[in-house]
Amino acid sequence: MDYLSTRGGDAGRSFEEVLLAGLAPDGGLYVPTRWPVLSADEWRALRNRPWEEVALAVMRPFMGGFMAGDGLAALIREAVAAFGHPAVTPLKQLDDSLWLLELFHGPTLAFKDVAMQILARLMDVALERRDARVTIVGATSGDTGSAAIEAFRHSKRADLFILHPHGRVSEVQRRQMTTVHAPNVHNIAIEGDFDDCQALVKAMFNDRAFRERQRLAGVNSINWARILAQVVYYATAALALGAPHRPLAFTVPTGNFGDIFAGYVARRMGLPIERLVIATNVNDILHRALATGRYAVTAVTPTSSPSMDIQVSSNFERLLFDVADRDAVVLRRLMSGLAQSGAFDIPPPALERMREIFASGRADEEEVQAVIRRIHEQTGEIVDPHTAVGLHVARAHLSPDWGMVALATAHPAKFPDAVERAIGIRPPLPARLAHIMQAEEHVVVLPPDLQKVEAFIAERTGTA
Repeated sequence: MDYLSTRGGDAGRSFEEVLLAGLAPDGGLYVPTRWPVLSADEWRALRNRPWEEVALAVMRPFMGGFMAGDGLAALIREAVAAFGHPAVTPLKQLDDSLWLLELFHGPTLAFKDVAMQILARLMDVALERRDARVTIVGATSGDTGSAAIEAFRHSKRADLFILHPHGRVSEVQRRQMTTVHAPNVHNIAIEGDFDDCQALVKAMFNDRAFRERQRLAGVNSINWARILAQVVYYATAALALGAPHRPLAFTVPTGNFGDIFAGYVARRMGLPIERLVIATNVNDILHRALATGRYAVTAVTPTSSPSMDIQVSSNFERLLFDVADRDAVVLRRLMSGLAQSGAFDIPPPALERMREIFASGRADEEEVQAVIRRIHEQTGEIVDPHTAVGLHVARAHLSPDWGMVALATAHPAKFPDAVERAIGIRPPLPARLAHIMQAEEHVVVLPPDLQKVEAFIAERTGTA
């Protein structure tokens, strides 16, 4: 399996090269040259199999000769061993046509643990093989950072620098990052929003001299391996609910589009996913883009679902590339328009193809609070604000033609203030994480200045 950049400047890359590179040298995102498809019989044979077996079947076709099957199977088993539920990503039925896919049973209580625990181990294999060391830089709106830190904190071959928007993540999210005391972990609070953090990370990757000197690697969802690992829970959920014979829809609370793009990959692999529903909060650029055909950046509004307070959705580029017949010239024109004016118009044929698969909706703060209350009253379940966004939108897209799965992306204890406002109950952190609320924090605050951030990284890695 080879990979190419969405912007046409790089191709013929192996899975290992893409794993370590993250972003392509031309600023594009890597995608596989073709989509592997499993037959109905192959999907059927995976029913009732352990999570790790489904993961192996889903991931191996994308990895070429990177790892032998036995080695990869052992790696996946190790990655999910720390999850707090035997099903890893269990389903919970809410009513006759709606299920929750619980993705928060990992070490940091967020869906990103699933991919990050696998990604860290894959990168260790590649780095050991090359006897190499890398500097990992990542931007987080809350959950990616803590998941990355937890996954890489013991790495002997990676220095980790995580940028988060100063004062714009929940206290639990912040402390999950800043209370980890490891010599290879560095937290940077950027005086700005998530898009400022993400822009700095992209700028560092596009600074070729800095990138090569630091041997930069990325763990944001720009890294293809992150997307690939997330495909697995779409497969396990679909198989548990009757795939390949039963059609399903998934509603995904998303800001950066990586999680829902994994659902698109699952569909391309042959799973009967009839609809992928984009759920946004008031930072609704994806909802507006699908509704109007115009992708236009506006100011970010802080909300109770901060992991979705995003306007520039990096992984949307992967979808654009695929639905625009993989025309890199078209993609470069669109991305140039975004860089110059903060907007572009989706070509009509590409938009039509998107609308055949995707639907969308948004939830404001009052609606989020109402959903948290209603779900608790009706089912006894407590959901976090991101999950509530997804449930609000999912209700508008129920159909007798398919079952609906809403992704529960974070544990409610990560956002206790929002939950308490809604139901008067403050969900406690699991006992294994309670210590972070009193532990000493380690973080530096920097302006959104590329030179200053690069200088900080160079000083800490000894390359200044």
